[in-house]
Amino acid sequence: MNNLQKLAQEVRRQIIEAIFLAGSGHPGGSLSSTDLLVGLYFGGVMSKEDKFVLSAGHLCPAWYAVLLQKSGENGKKEKNLRKLGSPFQGHPYKKFASFVETSTGSLGQGISVGLGIALGKKMEKKPGLVWVLSSDGEQEEGQVWEAAMFSAKLKLDNLCLIIDRNGMQIGGKTEEITQLDPLKDKYEAFGWRVLEINGHDLGQIINAYEMVKKYNDAPVVIIAKTIRGKGVAFMENQERYHAGTLTQEEYQKAIKELTC
Repeated sequence: MNNLQKLAQEVRRQIIEAIFLAGSGHPGGSLSSTDLLVGLYFGGVMSKEDKFVLSAGHLCPAWYAVLLQKSGENGKKEKNLRKLGSPFQGHPYKKFASFVETSTGSLGQGISVGLGIALGKKMEKKPGLVWVLSSDGEQEEGQVWEAAMFSAKLKLDNLCLIIDRNGMQIGGKTEEITQLDPLKDKYEAFGWRVLEINGHDLGQIINAYEMVKKYNDAPVVIIAKTIRGKGVAFMENQERYHAGTLTQEEYQKAIKELTC
């Protein structure tokens, strides 16, 4: 587990590097979702038949960094994030990147795409799970709940929704904008299996992912409690770091903390 923690630290460093060089991006959610992605891709969880959809497309700096770590091509992302024609766009863009299952960015759509992929697998009797990473602010979209109802009706036990529950969105705290809690009860009422975890505890994360494979009667949602800006002390739980440009001073301060 120590190796995964070190890897997550390096992924966070790459996120900061990439966003600074690009001159814009979404550091807060990228940092809060890092451990969830590291656990998924490096925790021995995913099979070659599995599919992944990043519904919260703005978290892509974390996803790109994890994919580059997986491929052994570290260093490319820092130079190419948000550059015209690059596979590493500001939101996942299928036209430029073959590894992207579907272009995302309009919040709420990813779970519907995941539902469709999961249903297609069922109809064609194909193996593998469909993993969808969503933000908590995204839960305010009506499309999410339409997809939640339909997924449960179809008993799509090959679908897992992961919610990065950092409690913040672009306009502030989620509970002050549109109250999401009791989120667990809502998903259970819609017919989903629900797991609640600490989204920065890699042991809990991987255990939850393994639990998903054991359910055979309903889709599963993992509500992962996280901290916006996790890993960079001055960014944690701060509205300022949902999106924007990092100053030279902020960049150097963050990099120093992440390379300790």
